[in-house]
Amino acid sequence: MRIVSLLPSATEIVCALGLIDELVGVTERSEWPLEVASVPVVTRRLPPGSGTGAHPRPGAVGAEADGATSSDALAHDAPGPGEIDLAAIAAIVAARPDLVLVRERCDACGWRASGLVDAIRAAVVDASVISLEPTTVEGILNSVTTIGAMTEAEDEAVGLVEMLRERMAEIGERVVMRRDAGARPARAVALSGLSPLTGSGHWLPDQVRRAGGWDLLGAAGEGAPSTSWAEIRDVDPEVLLVAPAGHTLAAAVGAWEALPRPAFYGDLRAVRAGAVFALDSGLWGRPGPRVIDGIATLAEILDPGAFADVAVAGSWTPVT
Repeated sequence: MRIVSLLPSATEIVCALGLIDELVGVTERSEWPLEVASVPVVTRRLPPGSGTGAHPRPGAVGAEADGATSSDALAHDAPGPGEIDLAAIAAIVAARPDLVLVRERCDACGWRASGLVDAIRAAVVDASVISLEPTTVEGILNSVTTIGAMTEAEDEAVGLVEMLRERMAEIGERVVMRRDAGARPARAVALSGLSPLTGSGHWLPDQVRRAGGWDLLGAAGEGAPSTSWAEIRDVDPEVLLVAPAGHTLAAAVGAWEALPRPAFYGDLRAVRAGAVFALDSGLWGRPGPRVIDGIATLAEILDPGAFADVAVAGSWTPVT
């Protein structure tokens, strides 16, 4: 089967199922696993300032042509404005795919690309075009089984989902044991955007919960809500998680260091306790198998005494 993946998360799932040799096209944002670098890119990243607006760029389809604004929470995974244009459609056609994986819309965050799937279907009439739109951890696991069914890799998908569920169960059992012993959920605020300040949505609050925490400003299964320093001060979290969508760890640290702080920042409980952490969004922002690594890493961040050495190395760091 010849597969084109227009979602980095779908690319990760395809590779986790052992189907990397069947990938014939990916989005430019697909950089994990590293072996995917050898797969041809069928999209392109536009320069800053060429995003959506009232006057879409000539030849654009999907989100840009619809005049929609792509969500910050999906900006690193769903096709960005104009990445799927006429040139990209031609590249997809040239790849002669049997299956195209894409995201058409996200009701929870208001992101739309109603023309995108139609344009691809009209251009590659012999291919199956599947839209993946998970908003929860369970939805992500369902995406794995969907791709497995479409690629005749059902057994591999079932095995992968079972392994991921076992890892979550192991973490969950330890979380329950800690609570039975009197430990309470760590009160946290997770930021998925910094300019403007944005709380966490979709699967991230669920990841925090499964890791033994409580995301005070999160909206599980919904779009990431806007927030403010005043709201953060009002809830006064014990842990502050800096996980801006689409940012590597180094980029997240840099964005955080450049962010102006309010006068009361040093009085926040998380700051006084040295419990402010920057995260690589690859484990939290993309709806693929690595979200389970994200849960394990959060568990160690929130309760290092109970979860030693389960975090993914190099995926987080304390910041001030």
